[in-house]
Amino acid sequence: MTTTSPRHPGTGTARRHVVDVVPGDGIGTEVVPAAVRCVDHLAAAFGFTVEWRERAWGCDHHRAHGRMMPVDGLEQLASADAILLGAVGAPDIPDDVTLWGLLIPIRREFVQYVNLRPVRSLPGIRSPLRSEAPIDLVVVRENVEGEYSEVGGRVNRGRPGEFAVQEAVFTRTGVERIARFAADLARRRSGRLISATKSNGIIHTMPFWDEVVAEVAGGSGVRLEKVLIDALAARLVLRPESVDVIVASNLFGDILSDLAGALAGSIGVAPSANLDPTKTYPSMFEPVHGSAPDIAGMGIANPVGALWAAAMMLDHLGEAAAAARLVSAFEHVLRAGTATRDLGGTASTEEFTTPSSTPSTRARREHGPASRGPARSAGRDRRPAPAAPAARARLPRDRDRGSRLGSPRRPGLAAARRRRPRRRARSPRPAEPRRAGRGRPAGRRAGRGGGVGAPVP
Repeated sequence: MTTTSPRHPGTGTARRHVVDVVPGDGIGTEVVPAAVRCVDHLAAAFGFTVEWRERAWGCDHHRAHGRMMPVDGLEQLASADAILLGAVGAPDIPDDVTLWGLLIPIRREFVQYVNLRPVRSLPGIRSPLRSEAPIDLVVVRENVEGEYSEVGGRVNRGRPGEFAVQEAVFTRTGVERIARFAADLARRRSGRLISATKSNGIIHTMPFWDEVVAEVAGGSGVRLEKVLIDALAARLVLRPESVDVIVASNLFGDILSDLAGALAGSIGVAPSANLDPTKTYPSMFEPVHGSAPDIAGMGIANPVGALWAAAMMLDHLGEAAAAARLVSAFEHVLRAGTATRDLGGTASTEEFTTPSSTPSTRARREHGPASRGPARSAGRDRRPAPAAPAARARLPRDRDRGSRLGSPRRPGLAAARRRRPRRRARSPRPAEPRRAGRGRPAGRRAGRGGGVGAPVP
C-alpha cells in the first residue's frame, strides 16, 4: 500500500500525490509540461510519486463547448491533492469569461482564501531600481471576497442614464483568517507585518479592515504597521528592502504583488499559490504571467514562474526537500547566465529545463570531444552540476558593456586605430530577436492572458 497526501491518508511508507494539471492557454501549454518533467525527476530522487491528471480546459474548450471547463469540472478537481495551472486567456474571448469561467470558481469553491505571492531578487535578473539592495518580501492577499465580488449590476444599459454598481464585500471571518495567516507568516520571518489600507478615503470597508487586522495582530506578537496603499506603492519603489510581509485585500494585494514582481526584475518569473490552509480542499498553484499568445508555440516562454509555482506546490504537499532542490536548480541556471528572451537571453524553454539541450552537450554529441575547446586546468574548471533537471544554456550576449577601450575623444585613439591591421569583412550576423528590456515581458497584452507581463488577477 502507498501513503497519499494528508488529504488522502493511507498505510505504508511510499508517498503518492494526485495533482490535476490544467495547462490552459498559450504558453501555459509549454511551461507547465516543463514543470511536470522537473517534478517527476525530483519524485524519483526523493522517493515519492505524482499521479498527474491532465485537464484540457481553457479557451479551446470554450470554443468547442461554450464553457471554460465541464459542468462537473469542480467535482472532478475535488478529489485531487493539488492543482497546477498554466495560464488562462485568449484575444478572442473576453477576460471576464475566461477568468470567471475557470480560475475564480476554483478559488472560491475550494475556499482558497490565501493568495500567497513571494517576491525576491533572483540571480542574473536585474531590478530596474537604482538600489542594488536585494528584495525579499511576501504579499498575503485575501483571495475570495473584498473588491472582487459578484454583488452589483448595471442599470439602463445603452441609455444616457446608464450606471453600474460594484459592491465590495468584507466579512469578519474573511478578514480575520487572512490576517491570522499573515501574522503567523510574519512571526516566522522578521516579526514585521504591513497592512495595506485606504481608510482615509474608503470610509466603511477599509476602517473595518483596519480594526479587524489590528485585533488579530495585537495578540500575535508581531509589529503591525498600517500603511495607505498609495504610500505603500511608493515605498516599494523607494525602499523595497524595508518591506517583509504585506497583508492586503483582494484588489490591493493583486496590484502590489505585480508591482513588487516588476521591481524585482520581471513579473514573468513570479509564482502564486491559492491556498486552503486547512487542506480540506485542493490548493492551486500557478505562475503569475499570462498566456502570451504572441509567443505561444515558439518554444521561448520563460518557465521560471511555473517551476517556482511547482516548488510551492511540493512544499504544500509535504515535500519540502524536493521543493528546495527545485528552487536551487532554477537559481543555479539563472546564476550561470542562462535566460530566456524576456530577460534578454537566447535560451528556449527546453534549453532552460533539459540537461541534454545545453550547447556544450550538443557540441559534444555533434562534433566529439574536440569541440570542447582548449584544455583548462583541472579543478578550476570544475563547476557544480545543477541540483535538478534544469540545465545551463548558452550565455546571453553582454549588452551592458557600454564602455569600450576608449571614447572618440580619447587622445591617441585615432592613431591606435590607424595602426591596427585591417580585418577581412565578415558576412553580416543574422538579426537577433529584440531584447524585451530589463525584465520587460516578451509578450503583448491580449486581455488578461496576453503577454507574460499581463498577469492574472
